[in-house]
Formats: sequence, C-alpha cells, structure tokens
Amino acid sequence: MPHLLIAEITAAWNAHDEERLAALYHPEFEEVDVGQAISQPGQNAIRTTMRRYLEAFPDLQISMDEGVGEGDKLALAWTIRGTHQGKLMNIPPTGRKVAFRGTSFLTLKDGKIARVLRVWDLAGLLRALGLLPEL
Repeated sequence: MPHLLIAEITAAWNAHDEERLAALYHPEFEEVDVGQAISQPGQNAIRTTMRRYLEAFPDLQISMDEGVGEGDKLALAWTIRGTHQGKLMNIPPTGRKVAFRGTSFLTLKDGKIARVLRVWDLAGLLRALGLLPEL
C-alpha cells in the first residue's frame, strides 16, 4: 500500500492535478507545515497548498527520494524542482531555477491521508532564491 500511495501522490503533483491529489486525502485531513503559522484543516488544505506552490513554480516537479511505512504511518523524503515565477510567502518572483528538499510524515485513516507534518528546507529555498548567503 505505501508504495502505491507514494506513486499516486507523486503522479498527482507532477500532473498538477489538484482533484486527483485531494482524492488521496481523508475528509478530516489536517496539514501541518513548517512554512505556515497554523495548521490547515480539511481536504481543501491540500488543494490550497498545491495552488500556492504551482502559482510560485508553474513547472513544479516532485521526486520521492525515499519512503518508509509501518502500519498507518508513512515517511517520505522528497525534492521539489521548479522555476520561481510567482509570489511565494510574499517573495516576488525571481526567475531562478530552484531545488529544495523536505520530509513529510503521513498518518493514514481508512486508506487515505488524514494528517501531514511537512518539514522542509526553507533556508535552502531562500538561498536558491538569492535571499540568504551561501553557507
């Protein structure tokens, strides 16, 4: 099951298909993201997340680098690549090609994603956009 779910998540993101993605999420879904001040409840949260990232990176592609699962828990390490062509977190478009990594911890309920904790390299993204100095 986990490998099929990982493949479906990846395919939906790379097709930029928010309805296909939302269908993988439980109606009681909760999204927790280090880039947001508060958690986002409900299936519309994932639609909003996809829209936000596609507005900023219209050519967004995601690769799942690793995934492990046990019971109703799944952890995914991923990389997003794209060109910064729209506003993200009040940062105007830079036109830069970026790649940034993150990890999502999923909790499943009834075969669907009920909760996501997303931890990603915000500093790495800011460096790629030219807003932080290189280490």
